Amino acid sequence: MLKADTIRLTTLLENTGPGRGLLCEHGLSILVEAGGKSILVDTGATPYTVVHNATALGVSLSSVDAIVLSHGHYDHTGGLEAVLAAMHKQTEVIAHPAIWEAKGGARPQGRVEYVGIPFCRDELERVGARFNLTSEPTWITEDIATTGEEELTTDFETIDKKLVLKKGEDIVPDPMLDDQSLFLKTDRGLVVVLGCAHRGMINVIRHCMKLSGMDKVYMVVGGTHLGPASSEQVAKSIAALREIGVEYIGVSHCTGLPRAGILAQEFGKQFFYNNCGTVLNLPL
Repeated sequence: MLKADTIRLTTLLENTGPGRGLLCEHGLSILVEAGGKSILVDTGATPYTVVHNATALGVSLSSVDAIVLSHGHYDHTGGLEAVLAAMHKQTEVIAHPAIWEAKGGARPQGRVEYVGIPFCRDELERVGARFNLTSEPTWITEDIATTGEEELTTDFETIDKKLVLKKGEDIVPDPMLDDQSLFLKTDRGLVVVLGCAHRGMINVIRHCMKLSGMDKVYMVVGGTHLGPASSEQVAKSIAALREIGVEYIGVSHCTGLPRAGILAQEFGKQFFYNNCGTVLNLPL
């Protein structure tokens, strides 16, 4: 089991930040350093933002051992080609096979906008991607793993109805089978790193607890997708976080500032906004 005081999380890209030469955009990228591994969760929305911020923060992308894609939306994959090119090596990219589906976002007047990966697979392989596509959990070490396909167990969390897939000539709801997260088993409890938690933050946390065999959750950090969620879902999610006993929650990206404000009021010193440039040396 990992010692918490050996773990560092650096948020290379998020919607908001303190300035100081960092670039912000609608997207997410978190570097996890633990257990002798350096794992990059997501790569932001556009080329070179993560590369720029890594340089500004003194992070060497060439030291990254693996990239985990939380799902196939552009705001988590758009920087992938530039990141791979900056690494100058073959790198494992862990993701669900459904990242390559034709993902769309429903817009007004029935319009559907493509929101998937802005690259072809062979483009990424030419600059070093070695894809590990699986719906199962991937154990990077005995204490660090991806969730694989996450179970839907709550009765109050729903997948955003604006997320769709193009299947031939049809537009159908996207079940977001590719949504996955990263978790770490530590002596303080689980640390869960979310991309967007499209299948429900509580579903994800409970899935991590089941896979790890641990019932204590030390920290949850990343995108919660509570921004577009109903007030009822937000309230029940807060109640579930309390029931689970999460010690710290640091939100980003698709949580949205209004929902982040509610969580800040509810959790006080247990809450923090995990924005661009945040460096977390555990324990908090």
